[in-house]
Amino acid sequence: MCKEIPSFIPFPFLLSLLRSPNYNTKMKRTKVVDALACTDFGKDINVKGWVRSHRSSKAVDFIALNDGSTIKNIQVVVDPTTIEEEKLKSITTGACISVIGTLVESQGAGQTSEIQCKEIEIYGLCPSDYPMQKKGQSFEYMRKYGHMRLRTNTFGAVFRIRHNMAIAIHKYFHDHGYYYFHTPLITGSDAEGAGNMFQVTTLDLDRVAKGGEVDYSADFFGKRTNLTVSGQLEGELGATALGAIYTFGPTFRAENSNTPRHLAEFWMVEPEVAFIDKDELMDLEEDFIKYCVRWALENCKDDLEFLNKMIDKGLIARLEGVLKEDFVRLTYTEGIEILQKAVADGVKFEFPITGWGMDLSSEHERYLVEEYFKRPVIMTDYPSEIKSFYMKKNPDGKTMQGTDVLFPHIGEIIGGSVREENYDKLLAEIDNRGMKREVYDWYLDTRKYGTCPHGGFGLGFERLILFVTGMQNIRDVIPFARTPKNAEF
Repeated sequence: MCKEIPSFIPFPFLLSLLRSPNYNTKMKRTKVVDALACTDFGKDINVKGWVRSHRSSKAVDFIALNDGSTIKNIQVVVDPTTIEEEKLKSITTGACISVIGTLVESQGAGQTSEIQCKEIEIYGLCPSDYPMQKKGQSFEYMRKYGHMRLRTNTFGAVFRIRHNMAIAIHKYFHDHGYYYFHTPLITGSDAEGAGNMFQVTTLDLDRVAKGGEVDYSADFFGKRTNLTVSGQLEGELGATALGAIYTFGPTFRAENSNTPRHLAEFWMVEPEVAFIDKDELMDLEEDFIKYCVRWALENCKDDLEFLNKMIDKGLIARLEGVLKEDFVRLTYTEGIEILQKAVADGVKFEFPITGWGMDLSSEHERYLVEEYFKRPVIMTDYPSEIKSFYMKKNPDGKTMQGTDVLFPHIGEIIGGSVREENYDKLLAEIDNRGMKREVYDWYLDTRKYGTCPHGGFGLGFERLILFVTGMQNIRDVIPFARTPKNAEF
């Protein structure tokens, strides 16, 4: 059956509906995805959407119609003698129309059904300067028309997959007993201890510029505040009360980075768990990301097949490969040794391998994943100096219990760690790094009052979408990218 109206309507309700002055007998719309799956041939249906293409001849017109519910179009077959000539001619690529017609079995290859048109209503015509005409525009070109690119096949596929990944994330954590925890977007602390934050203020900046020192007591919150770079610190508070929580929301970094891997506004998934150790945390990271990849393969088949054909011909094989083997678990020290040997054997890196203590770049991470191990890697036990203040130190005093997941084509996709639960050690780390104690008083209280072992990770949602879609630029996996000098749409 095609999905239209309920098969049973209680008679009293039906009677009242018919008596209503607002009752409308017009046919209920059927989504294209449902029309394509319907086998109730001979039935009249109503589909609405945007024209992908319109081919005309004297005998018959073919209109490919899409409403965003699926990557596939439904073909509308029009007898040109039944529709006013000028009206039919005005229906060009991008136009929005409503079609009533008979659902019939398609004779064409690659489709099960089509519509023999009876009526066409035009909602919106599309002039010839429509920027998303059917031709091979570059992604750079389409970024200039971010408000229009959503209607293309590629971006329709990307954002349907993005939706499915969000659903998978919520389902995974709900099914595993985690609580969805809302952390603030406006904060007075810097979770990373590294600056690069967007300031939030109600002060008159022109007046402040002339007046010298800023009196933040007169600001809305009575102190300097910023858009959050992470919900982790507040998430830890939730974990030490509810046991296991996750956050999933936008975060902001004012990094002047014009690269295919950075955004000023992006989404983060951040679970925090009480009573978890390093091995359990790595198990969680691997299980979670495999769940998301499996969900994509099972629920986004049509869109993935399209992207595999048009964007990245190795996409589906790479996704399936993630599920086949256990992730490698590798210490930072072992990783450096592998990279040093690679250089000795003639491998060229853009950024040199300077030795133990260096911060690995994406190319180093990808070499380990793509060339050396040929599967995802969880790297652990990083030097303290290159990681955040809240990470738990190992007994050697030099390394921290970090657990970063490195992926093919991406590099780091998850950054995780066991958190330092000892009050004195955490306070000493804050002091050693020159951070202000008073900013983190509330955070330290979790270690002062009933501290517990705990850990968690952060996953950059857009980096996950990059991997799952095969797209090459992070600006193409978020509907409206925020980057330096760019806040359009």
